[in-house]
Amino acid sequence: MSRGVTDILYLYDRPAEPVFVPRGDNKVAFDVPASYLTDHYRSNAVEILSRFGEADVEKIPIKELTIPSIDFASQLGRRENFSLFIPKHRRLAGRLVEILLGMRTYEDFLSASVFCHDRVNPYMYIYCLSVAILHRSDTQNLPLPTLCEVFPDKYMDSAVFVQARDEANIVPAGSRVPIEIPRDYTASDLDEEHRVAYFREDLGINLHHWHWHLVYPFTGPRQVVRKDRRGELLYYMHQQIMARYNCERFCNNLSRVKKWNNWREPIPEAYFPKLDSLVASRAWPARPSNSVLRDVNRPVDEVQFDIQDMERWRDRLFEAIQTGAIQNDRGERVQLTEMGGIDVLGDIMEASILSPNMNLYGDLHNFMHLALSYIHDPDHRYLESFSPIGDPSTAMRDPIFYRLHQYVEEVFQQHKRTLPSYSPQQLMYSNVKVTAISITSNNQPNNTLSTFWQQSDVDMSRGLDFTPRGSVLARFTHLQHVPFVYNIEVDNQNNQNKIGTCRIFMGPKTDERGLPMPFRDQKNFMIELDKFTVNLKPGKNQIRRRSDESNITIPFERTFRNLEAGRPTDITQLDEFNYCGCGWPQHMLIPKGTKEGFPSALFVMISNFDDDKVEQDVQGQCVNAASYCGIRNKKYPDARPMGFPFDRWPGDEVNTLSQFLTENMRTVDVTIRHTNTVLKRSIAVSENNV
Repeated sequence: MSRGVTDILYLYDRPAEPVFVPRGDNKVAFDVPASYLTDHYRSNAVEILSRFGEADVEKIPIKELTIPSIDFASQLGRRENFSLFIPKHRRLAGRLVEILLGMRTYEDFLSASVFCHDRVNPYMYIYCLSVAILHRSDTQNLPLPTLCEVFPDKYMDSAVFVQARDEANIVPAGSRVPIEIPRDYTASDLDEEHRVAYFREDLGINLHHWHWHLVYPFTGPRQVVRKDRRGELLYYMHQQIMARYNCERFCNNLSRVKKWNNWREPIPEAYFPKLDSLVASRAWPARPSNSVLRDVNRPVDEVQFDIQDMERWRDRLFEAIQTGAIQNDRGERVQLTEMGGIDVLGDIMEASILSPNMNLYGDLHNFMHLALSYIHDPDHRYLESFSPIGDPSTAMRDPIFYRLHQYVEEVFQQHKRTLPSYSPQQLMYSNVKVTAISITSNNQPNNTLSTFWQQSDVDMSRGLDFTPRGSVLARFTHLQHVPFVYNIEVDNQNNQNKIGTCRIFMGPKTDERGLPMPFRDQKNFMIELDKFTVNLKPGKNQIRRRSDESNITIPFERTFRNLEAGRPTDITQLDEFNYCGCGWPQHMLIPKGTKEGFPSALFVMISNFDDDKVEQDVQGQCVNAASYCGIRNKKYPDARPMGFPFDRWPGDEVNTLSQFLTENMRTVDVTIRHTNTVLKRSIAVSENNV
């Protein structure tokens, strides 16, 4: 049993194939006890196990255990789709996560995972296995495969898989060429919303959303769900998504997102996903333009609710915000405090198991997703499943996701408006002055950012069940930017060293009509680019920070890394191979911009570290993308409210960004220029050369 803990990752390889089939490029097979075989294979157990026991196959021994009953998992068929927004599916997944987390040793965990593999819906299985791996102390540093490798059907044009199977069956592995995914396959430019499809359908962005929900599951053991400031982070991560999406819309001559607050009027936005589920063997349903929401009654999914239910929950939530207090399930009033109120509202809005009163405030966010996902078949008369908006791994592809979350954002902003504005004393850092800021970029004028299109390859062979082995590459086109460097000058007028937090944001200077943007609007469109600690010696300080060092993002190689290349088998090597999959994709750090140059305001603030610091040891922890993802099993690494200093309503005297500034802040005009050219990844500019 003395193998490496990375063996469990072979369970991600071809998840619909039986667990005893050899896996991976190196032909590794689980040595499965005969009792672990499902009824379908048990009658031929000796023949089957001997067939896959060839001499050239490396065997992974599996300890035989008495596994707790997982009969409940059969309530979701193996060929059905799975969604965390459906209460029944959440309940089943939560029970399975508890079983996997309850295994005493790694060997027991591996054994239970192997046992469950062929008995559980593959989509639910991979979700539960991933949550368990991320939250077990003996596996939490394992490099999880990305979901686009395991289930590529969630992210790619269904036509690609016909070509992929042909390629795998006919062409030898060493001679296969990448299959190009068209840039415009879900719509044409006759649909104005398609102008921002590159953002909505970006693989990295959708993988970020999926991985975030792995790190922050809203069902399962309470010790796994309850994380520091979890409800507030739900608010802030989605607020930043909305800020970024609105900036992209401005870059494409589109208006800001209109919140989805009238649930009885037709929805003009359509979405035709062009996705087929390889596991469920079904096409994902589309939503035609001007679809109308109706009450949902689907006994097969154990989902039944009316639009009126959502309206009641909405009204109770706004009443709580207006009165400054919620009512918990014991009938007690709990104040929405200045620091903790947003966290409580986040738990209520998402309706995780941490919600203080599910009966009163309901399940608004999840049921909004469900109502939209069943709009084409609310009573199951056509035997259709949910559409992409009903699955966290695909929801961001649909334009209605952003209208829904613009409404969610408005709920949180209503609470923020009840809080006192920041005083100058809360914003200032005494005797610390930002004197100059600029951006430099390779072969670009100062304070000019440049974006372009880039083609990159993803290996989807891990998710192509029952096809010959070997890489099958998909080539997709995504936004990319030329690397750049922040240059910041800070004057520490104290006679001793000081520590500060450097906070970097960027936002549009003008609105969709080209008019100067009032600060009350602009603050909600400020996207966080970086946040890091600086040591300031007395006098002048020069701070230089590369864009690829961002505290927001993870690099492309980490998002899409090939796990078969150099995967360690020794537990002592895992720290060097540590994979933190949660983070905004580095290639989407900067908005697209325009050909003429999109005018933006770069904002830098040095805040007082004494007010920012959180006392804790983060040695060995992944902190690469802490602003959007937090730090695993630790407190959120910033004592300030998330989004500080732009999270509060400004004082009456502040109408512009310049009027908001104190001496420890500074802005500079930045132009984002887009070049409509497509480059291969191999010729991308290196940030180290900037």
